[in-house]
Amino acid sequence: MNPRDSSSSSPSDRRLSALARHLSSPSAGGVGGGVSRSLASSSSFARGDSVFSHVARAPEDPILGVTVAFNKDPSPVKLNLGVGAYRTEEGKPLVLNVVRQAEQQLINDRARVKEYLPIVGLVEFNKLSAKLIFGADSPAILENRVTTVQCLSGTGSLRVGGEFLARHYHQHTIYIPKPTWGNHPKVFTLAGLSVKYYRYYDPATRGLDFQGLLEDLGSAPLGAVVLLHACAHNPTGVDPTIQQWEQIRQLIRSRRQLPFFDSAYQGFASGNLDADAQSIRSFVADGGECLVAQSYAKNMGLYGERVGALSIVCRTADVAGRVESQLKLVIRPMYSNPPIHGASIVAAILRDREMYNEWTIELKAMADRIISMRHQLFDALRARGTPGDWSHIIKQIGMFTFTGLNSQQVAFMTKEYHIYMTSDGRISMAGLSSKTVPHLADAIHAAVARAV
Repeated sequence: MNPRDSSSSSPSDRRLSALARHLSSPSAGGVGGGVSRSLASSSSFARGDSVFSHVARAPEDPILGVTVAFNKDPSPVKLNLGVGAYRTEEGKPLVLNVVRQAEQQLINDRARVKEYLPIVGLVEFNKLSAKLIFGADSPAILENRVTTVQCLSGTGSLRVGGEFLARHYHQHTIYIPKPTWGNHPKVFTLAGLSVKYYRYYDPATRGLDFQGLLEDLGSAPLGAVVLLHACAHNPTGVDPTIQQWEQIRQLIRSRRQLPFFDSAYQGFASGNLDADAQSIRSFVADGGECLVAQSYAKNMGLYGERVGALSIVCRTADVAGRVESQLKLVIRPMYSNPPIHGASIVAAILRDREMYNEWTIELKAMADRIISMRHQLFDALRARGTPGDWSHIIKQIGMFTFTGLNSQQVAFMTKEYHIYMTSDGRISMAGLSSKTVPHLADAIHAAVARAV
């Protein structure tokens, strides 16, 4: 049959013939194998096959995959310590009272509309976020040297910052701690940066490898970007001391390196908002430049609202203005502009003195409960005579603890005790309660004792 004979060919044949003619024309760039592949794909489509049949199934995210496995387990004693979200003593998600108040206030405001926000987000949210992280009396803020843009929680803030650096900073290598949050290398690599590591955690002491950190940053190139966890390092829970932070600051400044802070736990680590921002403020106080990614997922419990901010501290107000103009060009084709609801909640709480004070009380209660879980677990292991030194559990800080358990011990605890955590032995202290601490302590004791 002549494919050009429209009177004797079927509609599907005519469409395929037209497609072939189009792909073979010079303007379509369809030459050689491209046409064959396209026709083959078209034939597959005609047969009803998926054009995505070749796509392989991706592995589960190592962190989110823990929850998937947990949900499939029918055991009544199962325990999920992998998820990075706060839980009450009853094991339930928590919505802060002050968040409910703010939401009710927003609902009652009949003047509120659902119009698009500017590319940089809610202006009031940005100003209040900068004051929260840098301090209201920060010289950088008073001198208009800070540009802050609302982003999609901490992850989005890191991604926007990474893409800005890939476009406008002369060094395209970022040094991140080993270990670090599993999403960090993926975010920065896809943003266009080259990822390298500096030593951070010492498995022997289950503490900070400070000498290794200094050596690696000291040998990193001049001007390299350095990712720093502002507080409550994820996944280890190990933070530098104030004195060590000062040494890190001096080293980074002497090497003209650019610090990029990830602040996911301000106030959630110690219960004190100012104390948890001290590492960042020391870098701002010296007049140098830095980037800060903020998240309100943990400290306001706004996990699903995806509320965050990226701040870039510059040398001058003029530079800050130009930097903001370029951040808009990063954001616009990425997600155009951020959502309004979560940012409005944060702004309502931060602007109102009474709600702000209530938030600090609720925030400290969350931090104190996590600290209490650390002490209860440590006491339970000591009472059982579990082999080893477990003092790192109460020395570490924040949501996560690097237990020191290996992957075989983790697998044993999952199989025999239905306890779920990441294979590196990281557990979320927020997932524990007074009722479940004994079960975890039994599991750890059994896993460690069988290997001794």
